[in-house]
Amino acid sequence: MACTLAGFALTSALGVTPAWAALAGALVLAERALAQRRTTPASVVGAAAVPFLAFVLALGIVVRAVVDNGLADALGHLLPSGTALPALLGIAALAAVLAKVINNLPAVLVLLPLTAPTGPGAVLAVLLGVNIGPNLTYAGSLATLLWRRIVHEHDSEVDLKEFTRLGLLSVPPALTGAVVALWASLRILGG
Repeated sequence: MACTLAGFALTSALGVTPAWAALAGALVLAERALAQRRTTPASVVGAAAVPFLAFVLALGIVVRAVVDNGLADALGHLLPSGTALPALLGIAALAAVLAKVINNLPAVLVLLPLTAPTGPGAVLAVLLGVNIGPNLTYAGSLATLLWRRIVHEHDSEVDLKEFTRLGLLSVPPALTGAVVALWASLRILGG
């Protein structure tokens, strides 16, 4: 795992897609588990979750098509500019809503190019929004979808009402607090 994380840092520094570091890490871990007879080839293939990977690929294709046909322009007009507290709150809220609507990974791909010219404060507000905001519902993030799939594989159920209620109670104050902390950090560090 440590080598995979180092691989992410190295590939990012070299301008190489981090998917290669992830693939290398997965192959090494799978090979080791197979060599130690802790798993079977069928289990490794099953863990790859090919249908879920196809879903993620299809989601990316659909979002790319929507972005190329006007979504980016529309969002560009909605995004607040600057790094004042109201602007950062607006950016994070828009990111949270978009992540809820189209999922967090596509929301990042849409919003980062729009906010990058404003600077790291706006980018970090997007990242806060797309990582905290989706916790309102099941379908808000890929991590939650994976968690839900694993829960169902272990014959457990999660109450949708309770999940949503807890999300409604925790997400707004968590997102607001995180953005206020970001804004304060930018003021202190001069960002």
